[in-house]
Amino acid sequence: MISGWVILDKPSGMFSRRATGRVARMFGVRTFGHIGTLDEMASGVLPIALGAATKMIPFVEEMRTKEKEYLFSLKFGFETDSLDALGREIRRTDIIPSRDDVLGVLPKLVGDIMQTPPAFSAVHIDGRRAYDVARRGGAVTLPPRPVHIDTLELMGIDGDTWTFRVRVSRGTYVRAIARDIAYACGTLATVTMIRRTESIGFTIKDAVKLDFLENLFNNSGDLGNYLNPIDFGLGDIPVQNLDGKSAELYRNGGFIVTGGADGLRRVYADSAFVGIGCVTDGVLRPKRTI
Repeated sequence: MISGWVILDKPSGMFSRRATGRVARMFGVRTFGHIGTLDEMASGVLPIALGAATKMIPFVEEMRTKEKEYLFSLKFGFETDSLDALGREIRRTDIIPSRDDVLGVLPKLVGDIMQTPPAFSAVHIDGRRAYDVARRGGAVTLPPRPVHIDTLELMGIDGDTWTFRVRVSRGTYVRAIARDIAYACGTLATVTMIRRTESIGFTIKDAVKLDFLENLFNNSGDLGNYLNPIDFGLGDIPVQNLDGKSAELYRNGGFIVTGGADGLRRVYADSAFVGIGCVTDGVLRPKRTI
């Protein structure tokens, strides 16, 4: 079975799950998953795990930086129910802030802040996703929650389109940042573009576009050049090499006396990745095996 990671540059206009499914079908695998979710309108970095690599998702998420980076654009003067250009306009104003007004509020949104998620978000409400309730016309009231915004800067103004770069912690909503910039300036705004340029340490330079992969697939090209190994992204976890007999025992759930400090290990047998184990009191125990 084909297994590994594809770092996709997801296009705008489709949900993350659909993009992931299209990649999985090209590689001929039925088991797949992705790290992080991009809104339908958003594009950019989407790490996709295929086959046995799905077992590594929790460890990649745990060991790599939790920060993400985005470019986003907005227009002032109106607001939609989804806070982006795909939504239905619900409010409008003639107030357009000055550049100095906007630059003055940006520092107030940096650091540890409380952010109210958008109604159209994946936050659960009584077991349902908020966006499911909102799309059916239900009332959505979400409490603010702590997030961290490391960097927020204005990149440029092109006519009525303002573009920003932001670096944030996991769970931060870019559409809510745009909303809060506008509210702090006494006006309204709607996001017109979101592009994720980095996710848990994977950058847009690592990513391959979906249409490129599909063109390669349709022309019988080698997709393997864009499939990273199962242990991709786990480089911060120390390595534990096992000999043949120990590796067989380990694969069958056995414990191996290894010594060394407590903690996670990337386990290999004859240079082949076996999985993730954990050393406790000098004994290696399996956590996820391949």
